[in-house]
Amino acid sequence: MVGALAKTLVTLGHEVGVLTPLYRGIRERFQGMERVDFELRLPLGGRMVEASMWRLVSESGATIYFVEQSEFFDRDGIYAEAGGVFPDNEARYIFFAKCAAYMARHFPWQPEVLHLHDWQAAPAALLVNHQKYREGWGTAPRVCLTLHNVAYQGQFVGNVFGLLNLPWDYFQPDGAEFYGGFNCLKSGIVYADLLTTVSPRYAREITQDLGHGLEGVLRKRVDTLTGILNGVDYAEWRTENNPHLAHAFNAGDLRGKARGKLALQKELGLPVNPSTPLFATVTRLAGQKGMDLLLPALEEMLATNEMQFVLLGSGEPGLEDGFRKLAERFPDKVVAQIGYDTRLSHRIEAGSDFFLMPSRYEPCGLNQMYSLRYGTIPIVRRTGGLDDSVVDFNDDLLHANGLKFDELTALATANAIRKALRIFADKELFGLLRRRGMAADFSWEQSAREYLRVFQPPVS
Repeated sequence: MVGALAKTLVTLGHEVGVLTPLYRGIRERFQGMERVDFELRLPLGGRMVEASMWRLVSESGATIYFVEQSEFFDRDGIYAEAGGVFPDNEARYIFFAKCAAYMARHFPWQPEVLHLHDWQAAPAALLVNHQKYREGWGTAPRVCLTLHNVAYQGQFVGNVFGLLNLPWDYFQPDGAEFYGGFNCLKSGIVYADLLTTVSPRYAREITQDLGHGLEGVLRKRVDTLTGILNGVDYAEWRTENNPHLAHAFNAGDLRGKARGKLALQKELGLPVNPSTPLFATVTRLAGQKGMDLLLPALEEMLATNEMQFVLLGSGEPGLEDGFRKLAERFPDKVVAQIGYDTRLSHRIEAGSDFFLMPSRYEPCGLNQMYSLRYGTIPIVRRTGGLDDSVVDFNDDLLHANGLKFDELTALATANAIRKALRIFADKELFGLLRRRGMAADFSWEQSAREYLRVFQPPVS
């Protein structure tokens, strides 16, 4: 999302810099990085931590700045390793947030807006606020925090607040304290100038019952909160001249999609039959994604209907095992690919007839948008960005492009699949939904313009 938004803002005439840790493997992939003459030596609790900065001008024109701090970021994983999260994540990302605030104030290029994403960067909002109002930083940028998933908050014990080297009067219920602990995301929500999240419906949901304990805090900031639906990078997710797809197609000529379905069935070892409806899911295997509901729904539907299902994803061991067993029980109907493969995900999106997303909650979701562009009809639960991007017959008969259901049950999921089977049998209706889906436009330009509107300072 950050890369696509940055690229689009550049095309709209803005100067954009992206700050990210120099994780292991980045330097090897991008040989054109150059060292920046800008040293970082910042307090982190009771010690000083040093870092250096590297720069890469991307093909889009956005400049990527990398914070090199080997102790914190030169690791096999990003947030976690096998067996659990890194035990010093609080130090790693509070230091990163400090780098963002320090750069915004002291780097030769002065930003007008500091756009933070999720808990890992959120404390920078508090740092900038402190410097602006208590240290007299008169040219401080406006700070916008985007909430991608409020379930992940960066909660730590209270003494972690000391790593910020700020007065402890910020550590109170109306500030950064959260039930005795330090909450990184809350610190950003309270002290940022602007809040956004990744769909209009999710903006409403997190102030009601999906705020994961922060509903009250978010309600206090509701006047600064805007839901902006994420866009899709159609330069990557395209049906023609796509290196991941062997068969090109478009809304006016779906023969390539039909050939892609047969090729996918063959590749995955399923019976090759154009008349068999093919359902798919590419996802993280987690309760949030409704995978525990999808399993029993598929058990019922596969046992009584001629259909196929393919899964690509990984996550909770119990769910991985459940989908493996489903494939063992229905070897001619189900394929469960545990893991992730970018090229295969494109072929699955393009070759399937229906895409299943029965999420408990979904801040935005992108796979339903990829599916629409690829002429694959999404079946989603009515929540978050799924509700904002998929149109059901019950929403708008003339613009319907997918299927939505409300209840968070396996039965409702099965009924949605049953409805999809009826649609598949009606070739005229099936083709109409496909063409409407492919005509939907979720390009980043519209979303970027909405961000620019939000970024504008208020008229005095």
